[in-house]
Amino acid sequence: MNKAFYITAAELAQLGFENIPEELLSAKHLIYSSPATLAFNSPGAQGFGVKRAGLAIPGSVMLLVSPGCCGRNTTMQSRLCGYQDRFFYLLLDDTDIVTGRHLTKIPQAVKEVYDFCQEKPSAVMICITCVDALLGTDMERVSRKCEELAGVPVVPCYMYALTREKKLPPMAAVRKAVYSLLKPQKRHPDAMNILGFFAPLNDDSEIYELLTKAGIRHIREISRCESFEEYEKMSQANFNLVLNSEARYAAQQMEETLGLPYIEMMRMYHIDKIHNQYMSLANAIGVTFDDTQHYARTKKAIDDFKAQYGELIFAIGEFLNADSFELAWALLSYGFSVSEIYGTVGQRNFVFVKAIAKLSPDTKIFSNLSPTMLDYEPSGKRIDVCIGNDAGYYHADVPTVDWNEERQPFGYAGLRLLFEKLDRALKGAEK
Repeated sequence: MNKAFYITAAELAQLGFENIPEELLSAKHLIYSSPATLAFNSPGAQGFGVKRAGLAIPGSVMLLVSPGCCGRNTTMQSRLCGYQDRFFYLLLDDTDIVTGRHLTKIPQAVKEVYDFCQEKPSAVMICITCVDALLGTDMERVSRKCEELAGVPVVPCYMYALTREKKLPPMAAVRKAVYSLLKPQKRHPDAMNILGFFAPLNDDSEIYELLTKAGIRHIREISRCESFEEYEKMSQANFNLVLNSEARYAAQQMEETLGLPYIEMMRMYHIDKIHNQYMSLANAIGVTFDDTQHYARTKKAIDDFKAQYGELIFAIGEFLNADSFELAWALLSYGFSVSEIYGTVGQRNFVFVKAIAKLSPDTKIFSNLSPTMLDYEPSGKRIDVCIGNDAGYYHADVPTVDWNEERQPFGYAGLRLLFEKLDRALKGAEK
């Protein structure tokens, strides 16, 4: 009988990052898009895939240049998300795909889009697909021709699923694209930007309070910019704070073009690491943070939750606002158990695999995208709660916290919110 491939944390840690089994590396095999992964296994995915993310520039519209099959889900997405007036289409036929003749049509299409819009767009984002990846299209050159003809900034967005395993994957590339229109301005010492997400942090995140008390009056996020003029003010920042590694390339680009240095933090759920990161940030910008009350309040929330529910056993997916392995390590450090993790192992999070191996060597690690997951069957062993709806798919009868809202959790407030949602899910299962 075939079985879904897994490896224990101890076995994987012993092999080392250079010897990760091929079953865990999606570039080494066919990809299985199960119902657990359909929502996120695509650059055009639900939430903020390349298409929606490219419209983060206020007032922009998008021209999707693609075969009909690639544009189909955009139509549904635009209706669901209220983007129906911001998506336009240049559909490719077989001859376009074979010869690349569509490239001569794009500038005129951009001009038609610009002329059609009663409220003139601040920019036209051109989203292209794997067709142009295979053709080797020089979209920078095409975009310049579009700008000359239409008289509007034109920015390419690459929805290249083929580059998902490359140095600059689609979601990192689109982050570079949405900041590319910023021009140098005088920098203000009391201004900074938060980079990383296409939706803002939750309003109650203590990071705003800590930064404001340190004298930073202007904290800008692209998702909170209501106009192109507000977006342009991001050039006035004294530094960028990167909270998602996929925004690192955008920050590097802004350092080169705008002279903005950047500091990188990671969204973490281990309470001591949250504290350590804040202290490091304070040291880097030459201020003092007092997070004592936030730490104490969060520690009490964790202790109260554990006192009520005991040593719960978790299954953790990867379609969530967390790194699956860091979250698993944090839960283990609080005295809970983690039976299974469905996630992608990379160089950045392999350190957490090693930490998990010390606390829970038998934790099973699966790859959502492995074709062997066709044969996944629950082991029959107890699992009390799932985090991530992909984990919930594998354990349909177990209480699940999706943990994938668009507003982004961060820091102590994010950790407390997670335990609040776990409490609600478990209480709901008891009724």
